[in-house]
Amino acid sequence: MSKIIKKAREVFDIEIEGLKTVRDNLGESFEQLVGKCSETLDRGGKLVLTGIGKSGYIGKKIAATLSSIGSPAVFMHPVEALHGDLGMMQKNDLLIALSYSGETEELLAVLNPAKRLGLEIIAITGSCSSSLAELSSLVVEMTVPQEACPFNLAPTTTTTALLALGDALALVLLDTRGFTKEDYGRLHPGGAIGRGLTMLVSDIMRTGERLALVSPESTVKETLIRMTRARCGSAIVVDDDNNLLGIFTDGDFRRNAEKDMGILNQQVSAVMTKHPVTVRADALAVEALKVVEDRKINSIVVTSSCGKKVAGFIDVQDLPGFKLM
Repeated sequence: MSKIIKKAREVFDIEIEGLKTVRDNLGESFEQLVGKCSETLDRGGKLVLTGIGKSGYIGKKIAATLSSIGSPAVFMHPVEALHGDLGMMQKNDLLIALSYSGETEELLAVLNPAKRLGLEIIAITGSCSSSLAELSSLVVEMTVPQEACPFNLAPTTTTTALLALGDALALVLLDTRGFTKEDYGRLHPGGAIGRGLTMLVSDIMRTGERLALVSPESTVKETLIRMTRARCGSAIVVDDDNNLLGIFTDGDFRRNAEKDMGILNQQVSAVMTKHPVTVRADALAVEALKVVEDRKINSIVVTSSCGKKVAGFIDVQDLPGFKLM
């Protein structure tokens, strides 16, 4: 093993040990933190994270994680707070102050002004006897054996442990507050996960002039012309009441034309696929994507909620445009 790899693994080992220590020491104070956060959110307040230096960077990430899974949170820089950003806090909010030493002057300076606004302060710190702890109504102590830094100075194990503690808080709140996968999708509409959880088949299917509908008496030639006009690789065969009878694809044409070009004059009902793959219009778009991937097909007929009448059509070439593939 090289000296570089050995040293890198030592850093991992030290930080893993720190994580285990914080995990094993979780107790009543963490439960109280979860309870106070839930009470704050239930009364319409938000969680305000504050810290400076490396703790501040972790605080921003914790706030972002909390908000993304249904627990509204913001980060407030303590120095900027003293110059007007205190205005982002309201009486129903909860202030969570982050400092491993608990003696960071810039952070301590903002606590009394926050108290005058009527905010409760919770400390996450490495020392329950610190100045930060004395100014807080609840202290969640987060002590680690040592930093990974050889001088035991640079925040390494402490910031890793704080990040994990923040994740634990966010995910426990997710569980206790009943946040669902569908809720997650609604908060992430711009991402692939959100689109998959919120977009319906009806949102992505072809309709109108982009849909090639033909009667069973139509010839294959007429069907191909209709497919060309719709710029579609398949035609859906329907009866007079728009009930699904079958599908005819350009692949069907090529396979039959290799045997006999006389297919052009045949009725499409003679060469169509009678039981095509279908999906309902009110299904999630991600379900259609799964059908495409599992069945290795390029076309899906979309039916109405009753499952009989044709509502639209999905062409696999359209899916990348919806960023579903």
